[in-house]
Amino acid sequence: MLAEEYLRKSRLFKSLKCGPDGHVIDLYTTRLVKEGLARQGTWRCLSLVDGLLKWLTGSRLELARLDEHVLERYLRHRGRKQSIQTGDRAALKRLLEVLREAQAIAPAPVPPMSWDEEIFEQFADDLRHERGLAPTSILRHRPIVRRFLREVCPAGAGNLDNIGQEDVIGYVERHARDASAASGKAMCWSLRAFLRYLYRRGANPRELADCVPSIRGWQLTDLPTAPSCSQVEKVLAQCDRTTALGRRDYAILLLLAKLGLRANEVATLTLDDIDWRSGAMRVRTKGRQQTWMPIPADVGTAIVAYLREDRPVSDSRQLFLRILAPHVGFASGCAITMIARAALERAGISGFAHRGAHLFRHSLASELLRSGATLSQIGQVLGHAHPDTTRIYAKVDLEGLRSLSLPWPGGLQ
Repeated sequence: MLAEEYLRKSRLFKSLKCGPDGHVIDLYTTRLVKEGLARQGTWRCLSLVDGLLKWLTGSRLELARLDEHVLERYLRHRGRKQSIQTGDRAALKRLLEVLREAQAIAPAPVPPMSWDEEIFEQFADDLRHERGLAPTSILRHRPIVRRFLREVCPAGAGNLDNIGQEDVIGYVERHARDASAASGKAMCWSLRAFLRYLYRRGANPRELADCVPSIRGWQLTDLPTAPSCSQVEKVLAQCDRTTALGRRDYAILLLLAKLGLRANEVATLTLDDIDWRSGAMRVRTKGRQQTWMPIPADVGTAIVAYLREDRPVSDSRQLFLRILAPHVGFASGCAITMIARAALERAGISGFAHRGAHLFRHSLASELLRSGATLSQIGQVLGHAHPDTTRIYAKVDLEGLRSLSLPWPGGLQ
């Protein structure tokens, strides 16, 4: 039972609506209906709001003074009498959002930014407007730049001009082995971009980007590990297609397995990206590029089943939505990765370097190679911008590699 059906029968709702804060209840329940909450969730939200309003009256606090601090006081008071459940804080924060949209309470206070956060925001604006980086690419710089500033410039923004070559080299030497070689290379990439920005801006008189050491990392050293075709079919078979969640996840996994899409490419698909007449789908790939891909029959059937039976009513244009309210699209590809990881665990598939959505991409490429596809064709399917990206899959073609091996002196080839 959805919120709208429950509210027609709820005594609690009718009692609250007839009370002195009935206009607040109207606004709040409109939001619950819009987000598609179920009966139990709607009852819990109204119960929390009812308790809050009574506590405000008993504490002689006006509704107009409600903010995050007052909510925390109420939750502590409630927690002394009963347990605070998961989602209670979110339900009350939803009330704050509703009241602020109606301008019934003061706007949310803006937390003060630390000095290193202010510098990074200025750097982010430069990356966004001067270099055209995407928001996700900019966020990758954030932890590296902020840690660098706190460590080599502890006195604050006023000492940016004192950063020298020894500081930069020492920082890289201390943290180069914190993680993998790829992470170390990414750290150096971020530092070079930030130091160039400081020099262009005039915040540091020295062009320090050139003194950032390089971290050696050999290309194509790893073999792409991937499950076999039968293992992928086992993963797909484990989806419980008698439920809405299972049918949604099945459609997502088919896109990963049959088209080799990246997690973020699946998360950003919209209803407008599917051309049913031509049987093609627009995919937003890396580098802000777009490409059209044909929709296999089984993938199209799974998407249609999800759209007709299971996709919640929502204003969102994203193709795949959260099953639980609020029914919005996924914020990033991380949700797709978690869906893929859970599916692999259900099927008992393990022992691979990757444990998420990218594993299906490797599996598709390996299967295409075994079927006789060329590296160029595989690169087109996977949307690789450069042939070198696809070249690593040549190492999984063991039969082809054996034909190129030289005979061992005095032994078998």
